[in-house]
Amino acid sequence: MRIEDTCAVITGAASGLGEATARLLRAEGAQVTILDRQVERGQALAAEIGAHFAETDVTDEASVKAAMATALTAMGRINAAVNCAGIGTAEKTLHKEGAHSLDHYRRVIDINLVGTFNVARLAAAEMAKNPPSDDGQRGVIVNTASVAAFDGQKGQVAYASSKAGIAGMTLPMARDLSREGIRVMAIAPGIFLTPMLMGLPEEVRKQLAADVTCPQRLGDPAEYAALVRFIIGCGYLNGEVIRIDGGLRMR
Repeated sequence: MRIEDTCAVITGAASGLGEATARLLRAEGAQVTILDRQVERGQALAAEIGAHFAETDVTDEASVKAAMATALTAMGRINAAVNCAGIGTAEKTLHKEGAHSLDHYRRVIDINLVGTFNVARLAAAEMAKNPPSDDGQRGVIVNTASVAAFDGQKGQVAYASSKAGIAGMTLPMARDLSREGIRVMAIAPGIFLTPMLMGLPEEVRKQLAADVTCPQRLGDPAEYAALVRFIIGCGYLNGEVIRIDGGLRMR
């Protein structure tokens, strides 16, 4: 798919990995609709880069359907969906106060995993209406997993579960959507310099970077965005999870 022909919806695009992706795709000529709960920040970014915005709760079917309708009105079609919306939590299965909160676990699963699936399935329904390319393609979905899906650390049981679910849905979803000509990929980032990590002390960030094989630094969201852009343009990538982590294997 040519980047200038891309009409993308990006969740969580008001900040972090999603923002970097929205900026890069717009800079290279794609149309973009930002889907986020951060209204003020999302609208400001959309105005800055010439994108569109739709306030969206990824866990709510009606909200995502409304966002897709907004995107279709603004862009004319949807042929790319990038899921970056997500949250993290740090809580062990058993700790001093007792067992892991079930509400906390459900919230992480609901936003990260169910939200990703909700957006992917509804975006796919719109992509299926697109005319096929010469090789039968109608769109591409890029979901965000994490290296925690494969080597989650202590206290990451909820987060790792949600990201492992995203990794696990990649191939079956790609197979499900093959008849419609829709590719499905997932990216598993390592430790990236997102707003959450930027709030940590410099010394803590250096300690995190020390575990990265090469280069020994935190990932730049622009590098995640570059991989999304490559996936969109490389039509033979399908049904796979790509780690982008500098060779990191979590302790």
